[in-house]
Amino acid sequence: MENSPGLWVVVALLVVLLIYIAATYNSLVVLRNHIPESWSNIDTELIRRYELIPNLVAAVKGYAAHERETLERVVELRNTCMADHGSVHHQEGTERQLVLALRQLLAVAEDYPDLQASKNFLVLQEELVNTEDRIQAARRFYNGNVRDYENIREGFPSNLVAGLFGFGPHDFFNVDPAVREAPETSFDS
Repeated sequence: MENSPGLWVVVALLVVLLIYIAATYNSLVVLRNHIPESWSNIDTELIRRYELIPNLVAAVKGYAAHERETLERVVELRNTCMADHGSVHHQEGTERQLVLALRQLLAVAEDYPDLQASKNFLVLQEELVNTEDRIQAARRFYNGNVRDYENIREGFPSNLVAGLFGFGPHDFFNVDPAVREAPETSFDS
């Protein structure tokens, strides 16, 4: 049996191809596994927001009890969001509704100077701002992981490997914060 240079070239190309496929597959697995891990950071911060909402609603209710519809809507959406364990895309939709309702609640609160001066309300509002900042940081981290995964999954020739092994797409999570800035907290009397 004669060692032909053409056979060695074919064998070398097959080895390089197998190494490429294995490396690409492993990269996709690592990136895909980062996505649920980073989603758990968002989930943790969303739960923190959900826990703040009843206290915020109670504080507003004490001053603006006749704004019942707004208060009930916020509580209803909070409960819907807490129970929503669907796709990221679906959760994004329910979270957007909650953010809009929270903004409406905070706008209602602006009509009540006594509420705006309430130490309890100001602390809750500041805590909500901090939570929103943490949600947005977790969202950026999650979306960065999705971006990295999608870049590999969609790029050529790695898209051939992704398609061959069934690596599907992942959704970005894009929800604006309910509140962007902390209230002024001057407790001097």
